[in-house]
Amino acid sequence: MRLLFLEAPDGRTRVGFAVGKRQGKSHERNRGRRILKEGFRRLLPWMKAGVWVVASLRTGGMNAGAREVYYDLARALGNRGIMAGGWPGPDWDCTEEGRKE
Repeated sequence: MRLLFLEAPDGRTRVGFAVGKRQGKSHERNRGRRILKEGFRRLLPWMKAGVWVVASLRTGGMNAGAREVYYDLARALGNRGIMAGGWPGPDWDCTEEGRKE
């Protein structure tokens, strides 16, 4: 996976997804985009405002599951300092209200 970051001039957080034709046929690329979207959907409530992110899934990531991609995204965004202070850490079962018991 490749992530590109840019400070947003308007202060809004936005996420873009790119899966190129070299990664496979259309149904494979669509699956890759869906997996990326799900990972960001779970992380977006805890991302800092004012960042544009473009995520590109590589060929090796096309065979990965949604949880694997989520944990990779969480690790990469956490290492870059993109996650807000109240972020509970990477947890697939965590919601905006907190961790599920």
